[in-house]
Amino acid sequence: MRQTWRWFGPKDLVSVDDMMQAGVEGVVSALHHLPTGAVWAREEVDKRQAEIGRMRDGSPSGLKWEVVESLPVSEDIKKQKGSWRDHIANYKTSLKVLRDAGIEVICYNFMPVLDWTRTDLAWRLPNGATCMRFDLTDFAAFDIHILARPGAAEDYPADVVADAARRFVAMDDAARQALARNVVFGLPGAAEHFTLEDVRGHLAEYAAISEDQLRTHLIDFLSEVAPVAQDLGLRLCCHPDDPPFSLLGLPRVMSTEADYRKVMAAVDLPASGITLCTGSLGVRPDNDLPGMMDRLGDRVHFLHLRNVRRETDGLMGSFYEAEHLGGGTDMVAMIAAVLREEARRRKAGRADRNIPMRPDHGQDILDDLGRKAQPGYPAIGRLKGLAELRGIMTALEHPVEGIGA
Repeated sequence: MRQTWRWFGPKDLVSVDDMMQAGVEGVVSALHHLPTGAVWAREEVDKRQAEIGRMRDGSPSGLKWEVVESLPVSEDIKKQKGSWRDHIANYKTSLKVLRDAGIEVICYNFMPVLDWTRTDLAWRLPNGATCMRFDLTDFAAFDIHILARPGAAEDYPADVVADAARRFVAMDDAARQALARNVVFGLPGAAEHFTLEDVRGHLAEYAAISEDQLRTHLIDFLSEVAPVAQDLGLRLCCHPDDPPFSLLGLPRVMSTEADYRKVMAAVDLPASGITLCTGSLGVRPDNDLPGMMDRLGDRVHFLHLRNVRRETDGLMGSFYEAEHLGGGTDMVAMIAAVLREEARRRKAGRADRNIPMRPDHGQDILDDLGRKAQPGYPAIGRLKGLAELRGIMTALEHPVEGIGA
């Protein structure tokens, strides 16, 4: 497994120097400042590569941009409206630019309107650390009473609707505004930031798009771009829905193993693959993550290793970002499955035998609490997670017999 680290560019409060001291082997980044649907110019890619390659004092870092996360798919492509054909053409051009720059792995997602969704970006844990959390009651309060989506109450159990009404009444204006900001939170430096009116407009356009139709749009997109990626020697990998259940009445098409199987079968090219995120998929109790790695590992091109703690047993419920070894996913079993897949690839002579992974998200601990970096991406919390994952990897690969006896 190749140990990588997500970096949001020069505005990221976790620096290249921090990555160096964490001992990572490669960098995951993107050009968030460019408009979605536009061509990524080679000059912009070169600039980001140069930024990754320098430490604060100007000395070389030795780090390289190895994974793009993400080359975003526009809402026009997802809805097949407006400039979607032009955006697909631009996507193909951007793939060629990235190939010429030496980057081979490109992550994307097909989540409608909102990317990952949380109601609290700094929820306090008993030990004083903070983490991101999705509270179903808070989200229902946002959906029913702040966004005021028509028919929203019908999508929640009666007890959640009643609790959401009480919680909304108890909120002052500042709390309501903070909840709305958290739900529609964007990446730092992103070219697009949605307002509530923007969200309402997108929801109206998605009202006529079913789950099957959205999946068809994803397959249409991949039918265009995956052959280009295949010819260029690139690996595309789709990130799962986060959380992996419907929100705001929107369709979800990458939430389960069955979802991935349908799409992988429809565009059956090695270049069209999976970003296996143990945190996103781990929110659903019916997702068997080590089993998914064993069964779908041939098409897994990128790994996000993190953990969540579900607060309810249902498919739709509250959860929070746990420590990397402290949530509901058996991370030892998961990493063992990854190592088995890498052994199969070595035996087959595959060039992509080492799957890039990154310690996804992390709790804010120690000096993270004052740094106020990108929510979910603290320096020390991720370093702690990486150290834990690295320890499991080292132990499982150690030649000593009888380990753990």
